[in-house]
Amino acid sequence: MVLILTILTQIGGLIYLLAFFLARKLQQTSAVFTAVFLGFYLIATFLIVPTLAPFFGRTALPVTGNLQPLNFTTCLLNRHYVTPELKEQVISISDDLEEKYEGSTTNYLDANFPFYNGFPLFPHLSHHDGKKLDLAFFYKKGGLAVDDAPSFIGYGVFEDPIEGEPNSPADCDRRGYWLYGLLSSFVPQWNKDDYEVDVERTRFLLKLLASDEQTSKIFIEPHLKQRWRLKRFDKIRYHGCHAVRHDDHIHTQIR
Repeated sequence: MVLILTILTQIGGLIYLLAFFLARKLQQTSAVFTAVFLGFYLIATFLIVPTLAPFFGRTALPVTGNLQPLNFTTCLLNRHYVTPELKEQVISISDDLEEKYEGSTTNYLDANFPFYNGFPLFPHLSHHDGKKLDLAFFYKKGGLAVDDAPSFIGYGVFEDPIEGEPNSPADCDRRGYWLYGLLSSFVPQWNKDDYEVDVERTRFLLKLLASDEQTSKIFIEPHLKQRWRLKRFDKIRYHGCHAVRHDDHIHTQIR
């Protein structure tokens, strides 16, 4: 349990140990232990961690406004921390997007943990220095712009290649990279047909990111870069088969 909580939240394993030893010392029941753990965890997550994170060069992304998490669990698990530079960039970009498309909310997914460079954010390969952030696509439902997504976590509902487009998922599968598209096997797909990517807003978001001098790389699948006419943006790249599919979200990072 300590290992699982540490992998998921960075701080949960330590708090679990503190609550366990306190409950044992006081000879309390498992119900009391659970209440103590949850209380300690919430206090740490919403009061202590945001205060300490700046000493490690991290700051929390906004929870409300026109830049917010697609799923609040991201913040509950302390996976919404970035460097001040990245925070300033994405807030500015979300403001520009909301100005052009009034009422639009830019939804973020996984960012980084609050403490220490090099601490892995499972299952991501590179979200360990505060400079990386995943953003959700914009979607329409019934032809109308919405600010949610077909996947409750933002990942795992893919925009598949069509005939005539580059097909990295099929290529990676042939080469034995079975993890590449595995997430769709666990994420429910029943909403997929009800949603369509809002290409206009998503493409505008990608262009804003790619045009910002702080941005170093953006990852989406090659077939979407071709479909959305983004070939002239060199910062938009293919990430390779060793990662996971990026036709369900945008990965962006700064220098």
